[in-house]
Amino acid sequence: MKKHIITLFLSAMSCTLSAQSLDKYESESVKNQVVSEWKSKMSSFYDEAYKEHIIRRDGLSLPLGYIIRGNEPVGGRSLWISMHGGGNAPKETNDEQWMNQIYLYEPQGIYVAPRAPWDDWDMWFKAPIDSLFQDLITMMIVKENINPDKVYILGYSAGGDGVWRLAPRLADHWAAASMMAGHPGDVGLRNLVNTPFSIWVGALDSAYDRNKEVKKRGDEMDSLSTTVPGKYIHQTNIVAGKGHWMDQADTVAISWMNRFTRDPHPKQIIWTQEECLRKAFYWVSLPSSVTPVRGNTFEANIDGNTITINKMDYDEITIWLDDDMLDLSQPVTIQYDNRTLFKQKVERTKASMEQSIYERKDPSFCFPANVTVSKYGNASVKEVDNSLLWSDDIQRIEVYDLLGRSIFTTTQRDEYLQFAENLNQFHVVKIYTSTICKVETRK
Repeated sequence: MKKHIITLFLSAMSCTLSAQSLDKYESESVKNQVVSEWKSKMSSFYDEAYKEHIIRRDGLSLPLGYIIRGNEPVGGRSLWISMHGGGNAPKETNDEQWMNQIYLYEPQGIYVAPRAPWDDWDMWFKAPIDSLFQDLITMMIVKENINPDKVYILGYSAGGDGVWRLAPRLADHWAAASMMAGHPGDVGLRNLVNTPFSIWVGALDSAYDRNKEVKKRGDEMDSLSTTVPGKYIHQTNIVAGKGHWMDQADTVAISWMNRFTRDPHPKQIIWTQEECLRKAFYWVSLPSSVTPVRGNTFEANIDGNTITINKMDYDEITIWLDDDMLDLSQPVTIQYDNRTLFKQKVERTKASMEQSIYERKDPSFCFPANVTVSKYGNASVKEVDNSLLWSDDIQRIEVYDLLGRSIFTTTQRDEYLQFAENLNQFHVVKIYTSTICKVETRK
């Protein structure tokens, strides 16, 4: 009996320490500790994959051919993920393309050419590839001590098709990206606001109109860069006299990409959900109650200690904070639609660091603080006549505070009214019936 009491007491102490507010100096020390503990725990998880050079997930396999070049610099080596060509072809053809890709480029650092899990035209942008690549990056962080801010993606032909898709939808992972001889399809490029992007195609590469479509996307990047000065860093290379094979003219992309280091906490982010839906991007994530939909967009920028949300297609969002983003010793202001959603000091806690690094699996996304805000903010909406609150068809009532945190749920109107009377402050109510969900801000 005593043993159980002691265990519970220690557990309670641990939770208390995790929630304890930290100053900036303490926060840096605790973050180093959290990252070190995370690496140690994750390392054993990847023992088998590291030994076999194969990432396995959900019945799929991602074999890895890789070469390490050069000495390890301070901060860790860079990681280069290079996708082979091929596609809807016999396995032997794609295996040959994979072998060719292993030796096609020679950057310093860890150069990895994975073998696609499928022999199909969309081998590099089927939905599971995102998680497989995230496992690959995490394994290299904990096993090879790579620098998580020096991860690059490139690919040729079908691999270039993959770069068109993966560069924007996983933009927060890359220091830079380079597309060689791929077709862009219907991909959106606005997520690349912080990701340098190199484009290569032969001027005579007319199959599927690659040369024409790539030129259009290069022009699109030109246009985007004029709308946001200093952002959308890119180069478009239409190689004269070359067809689908550019005789390695594209190898200079390696030195161009190597100039860049990822900023994991950029002052401006643009995040549009692509065909593979995600729950997090740079310093924002979706609460568990929020379901992403393709096309949903979130845009925000940081100026001083103010975060201004310019577009928000979600009812609520979690914003993760670090001292290199804002001065966390001072109040943080979050604004949306000319309204202040949040304005107060935030607490740095070990719990926030642990939650963020175990969810994001990236030391650069280990955040000491976070805030969840509702887009409805503190706007006051008067109760309308014949409100759904008085409907006989109520199935569920959810109550949130003005920071978007769930504080009460019931299926009974009278229970809600009693709760609201005791609460006596503005709050957000979601009322569900069999045919509609209505949101009101009430007091």
